[in-house]
Amino acid sequence: MKKVILILLSVYNISLFANILNVGAGFTYSTLSDAAQVAQPGDTILVRNVVQDDTQFISELKGTQENWIYILATDEQEILYDGNSEAWHLSDCEYLYIHGFNFENQTGNGVNIDDGGTFDSPSHHINIENCQWRVMNASGNNDQLKMSGVDDFVIRNCNFSRGSAGGSMVDMVGCHNGRFYDNYFYNAGSNAIQAKGGSKDIRIERNWFTEAGQRAINIGGSTGIQFFRPQGINYESSNIYVHSNIFVGSQAPIAFVGTVNSEVINNTIINPGKWAIRILQETVDSMLECSNNIFRNNIVYIQDVASNPTINIGPNTLPETFEFSNNLWYNRQNPSWQGPNLPVAETDGIIGQDPLFVDYANYGYELKPGSPAIGKGKGPVTWKDFHNNDYKNPPSLGAYEDTSTTDVEVFIYENNYFIISPNPVNGSFKISFNLLKYDDVKISILDMHGEETVVWEQGLGAGEYNIECSSSQLAELSKGIYFVKIMTSDGVRVKKIILLR
Repeated sequence: MKKVILILLSVYNISLFANILNVGAGFTYSTLSDAAQVAQPGDTILVRNVVQDDTQFISELKGTQENWIYILATDEQEILYDGNSEAWHLSDCEYLYIHGFNFENQTGNGVNIDDGGTFDSPSHHINIENCQWRVMNASGNNDQLKMSGVDDFVIRNCNFSRGSAGGSMVDMVGCHNGRFYDNYFYNAGSNAIQAKGGSKDIRIERNWFTEAGQRAINIGGSTGIQFFRPQGINYESSNIYVHSNIFVGSQAPIAFVGTVNSEVINNTIINPGKWAIRILQETVDSMLECSNNIFRNNIVYIQDVASNPTINIGPNTLPETFEFSNNLWYNRQNPSWQGPNLPVAETDGIIGQDPLFVDYANYGYELKPGSPAIGKGKGPVTWKDFHNNDYKNPPSLGAYEDTSTTDVEVFIYENNYFIISPNPVNGSFKISFNLLKYDDVKISILDMHGEETVVWEQGLGAGEYNIECSSSQLAELSKGIYFVKIMTSDGVRVKKIILLR
């Protein structure tokens, strides 16, 4: 029997004795800001519908390590904050868990989280899950999620699309100890993710980037010295870890810009528009040169390099201090290509060998048996691959470990619509998903101990579906956290639900 691997991350226990603050027209609190003014540690702010006259300002909303404050949308499809300069602005907040909201058409920044300008007292422990930033109504340096002075945060399972032409989908200034994982970025402007202004210890893992801007991940950047957090830092960023991501398109998927001690390892880079990598320095005075960074165990798969050099190196950098090792470089249209002109000799690189993707035309970048990328990485690798599987030692190259000889269910993330609404659940709920072809579908609910109850099973053709899970099917379940699992021949999709009753 195959093993079922659940992603039991960011699991929170809601106290049975905490208050639920209902928000919306006809409820106790008209707006999110109103409820935030009275919320106490352990409380849940439950947004049932949106009454929005202006930006929702939330200041000094603080849970505790033992009792977080939860801000939850009752319906992931319907709770939308539309328009205004900003949708939300959070300052000096602590221990917040935010789940299930949609944001679009802001003219400034979509959601802005900061330290209130105090610099030495950051907002911290802010976890955001299952939110969507759909489109910005701006074309300048406007960001969908702006974070300045935010520490110990998690951004998980969120979708970012159609960012401002001159902005970032996520812009961080002086942020520390954060993690991005299982997110999807599509059609960015300047950047999908930017970490600058003294940002440090940020992990960017298991995300999918499609046409994600001029520089999909800007590891560093250009920041006015007065905005660095903490003051006196002499690097734009340090210790930024980019692991097990998929990049499709973008002018340059990876840019090292005034960063030190950062690493890009085990990623799959497909058809960069101009360069796979840029090494740059934009802030010069009193700053360390871009140096001592690693590019290792990656697959770089390009269409043509007749006019595109694959790597771009700017002035005031120290590219000779970089490590390049164990990368596979392949030009689909010219297999005899001799590879990029790297600033230092690469160790154990592979040039001109097709990585043998499972289904290149349909975004299937897993490795076929016999791929030259299997087992050719430098290890050990301690993080998970894109499908949340362990890497072997030695690891394979790219974002996927070879699982052809292991008994593991493959998890599906890319290009698969999967929404549960409402969530949190108080009665019945709807499971919305898509299929790319005819398949046998099994839907089940798992509790925190892995006990599984099948609630629906049927063969379906290609298309989008909405399956109702009735309250009678949930009658035997007590309130708490569960996981909905959809199993098809292509793999498994899992999403957390919160049962309130």
